[in-house]
Amino acid sequence: MPSQFSRRSLIRGLTAATTTLSLAGALAACGGDSDAATTTESAGTVTVGQLSNGAAKETKLKVSEVKSISAELPASVRRSGKLVIGVGALPSGSAPLNYVGSDQKTLTGSEPDLGRLVAAVLGLEPEIKNSTWENLFVGVDSGKVDVAFSNVTDTEERKKKYEFASYRKDNLAFEVPKKSTWNFDGDYRNLVGKTVTVGSGTNQEKILLEWKAKLAKEGKKLTVKYFPDQNAINLALRSGKVDAYFGPNPAVAYRSRQTANTPNPTRNAGTFSGAGETLQGLIAATSKKDSGLAKPVADAINHLIENGQYAKWLAAYNLSNEAVAKSEINPPGLPLDNS
Repeated sequence: MPSQFSRRSLIRGLTAATTTLSLAGALAACGGDSDAATTTESAGTVTVGQLSNGAAKETKLKVSEVKSISAELPASVRRSGKLVIGVGALPSGSAPLNYVGSDQKTLTGSEPDLGRLVAAVLGLEPEIKNSTWENLFVGVDSGKVDVAFSNVTDTEERKKKYEFASYRKDNLAFEVPKKSTWNFDGDYRNLVGKTVTVGSGTNQEKILLEWKAKLAKEGKKLTVKYFPDQNAINLALRSGKVDAYFGPNPAVAYRSRQTANTPNPTRNAGTFSGAGETLQGLIAATSKKDSGLAKPVADAINHLIENGQYAKWLAAYNLSNEAVAKSEINPPGLPLDNS
């Protein structure tokens, strides 16, 4: 999940960080697929950043159904009256993207919140389904999930099975202990001799493994390690078991802020586009190919952009630097050869 955010800190410090970690543990205890609880709001209102433990500024937004857009929905979705939104946040989530909120049951974060905003424009009740990252795609494939809002990178490989509506720039970042003197300069060769951890099945894993293969052909070594959840990754960084974590820039920036005043602060050691060196990566709402959902979802996002709710959603999560000018249907994605 490529690079980049100016995060003017709305974060409330170590207490929030500690709370988020404890809630992540509660989420991990849930295991498997789960329906995340949602809160009831007045008609035409969506509250973003709710129960966010300092990861966002709670902001109430007025959003009403746009009939011309909801009319584009597949008949089966219109009849159901709900939009089933998939989020791959189990076992521990990743603030500020997706994680369990302060009530220890409601899934919050920038991704499910945008899903709720889109559902409002479409005149549908949002139903959030939380799962592991791998099961997120199983849900879309099976039809149990209409659309995934879960920091999914638009890639040419994924277009074989899915259709996309872009909504945010996709950048990756390397997180290192603050005391580390290493920085990623955009050249995979400066990873020689490093041990890096990454999430399994993610776009960043694909990039990292391709760099590892290139280095191996040059007779050089990059070690890749895996851990079961973000808490284990954080511990590995603190203990020196790994030199760096390669993950979504929003999450790296968030943790860098949260750990700033702790005994083990981390920092961003460099970013990289999720689509490689020659293309700006994009994060996109993801639905089954030929489902007929990409267009109404893209139109709903563009309505939010044009009417200001989109900018307020990003600002609430300190992700304004990730803004796109418009949502595109199946824009160019990470190339098959990742060049």
